[in-house]
Amino acid sequence: MAENSLSPDDFILPIFVGIGEGRRDAIASMPGVDRISVDLLDDAVGEAKEAGIPAVVIFPEVDPATKTPDAREAYNPDNLVCQSIRSIAKAHPDMGIICDAALDPFNSDGHDGLVVDGYVVNDESVELLCKQSVVQAEAGCHIIAPSDMMDGRVGAIRKALDDTGFQDVGIMSYAAKYASAFYGPFRDAIGSKAALKGDKKTYQMDPANIDEALRQVAQDIDEGADMVMVKPGMPYLDVVSRVKTEFGLPTIVYQVSGEYAMLKGAVQNGWLDNDKVVLESLMAFKRAGADAILTYMAIEACQLLKKG
Repeated sequence: MAENSLSPDDFILPIFVGIGEGRRDAIASMPGVDRISVDLLDDAVGEAKEAGIPAVVIFPEVDPATKTPDAREAYNPDNLVCQSIRSIAKAHPDMGIICDAALDPFNSDGHDGLVVDGYVVNDESVELLCKQSVVQAEAGCHIIAPSDMMDGRVGAIRKALDDTGFQDVGIMSYAAKYASAFYGPFRDAIGSKAALKGDKKTYQMDPANIDEALRQVAQDIDEGADMVMVKPGMPYLDVVSRVKTEFGLPTIVYQVSGEYAMLKGAVQNGWLDNDKVVLESLMAFKRAGADAILTYMAIEACQLLKKG
């Protein structure tokens, strides 16, 4: 009688990649999640593959020495993201590889775009995002995921990819990304929290708005997005439902770091049943209309589903 179901095909696993070799560092604000070095990616991605997960998304911890106001490390063909792409593609050629297009791990201001005189500038940021997307595609990325929320970036990235021969590289747009308080642990993981000056309310969405989200999604679809994302997840299930109903495009949801930390923190304190809350929280996204879920619980959820 169940109207919805979960399977490993529903999940995308985010992986935090760190600098150095032989490193597996626990992220204090995300219990059970580690930051790993590139040389350990083979095993980590292999575990996801064995669980039946079809794709991973890479998030880098960038060496502070390479963070600059112009974020030039973002389009370095040998940066940590590109190294990770090549490593995964070589060891697991049938694993889907997704990469963010955003500047926050790479610039010294911690913002998703380029900061000029204290202001995040749109058009100049889009130019850098296009360069970043092309070097990621050259390294072997299958799907570019613009998470910056600059205006016009999907169309510009689509053109840049097409012009360089990467017509088959898809775009999964963070189309409705809210200026949320639930991103804190993620910023710890990539090392952008300390660098962030001010907030991101001038380019991420107001949590009070839903019609704006629909306009943003429509714009990204018009510019060539193959998939659209709503972020965060659980506090915005109404947005997920509206987006899927109104557009019918593959709709992705991100169960973000703060959602994960909140649930796992309650589990650690004995306030919630881990196995039940993992699957119930993920089922909520499917019920709302999500076609895929980015979740740090992906492997754990696959194991629970296998156990029945």
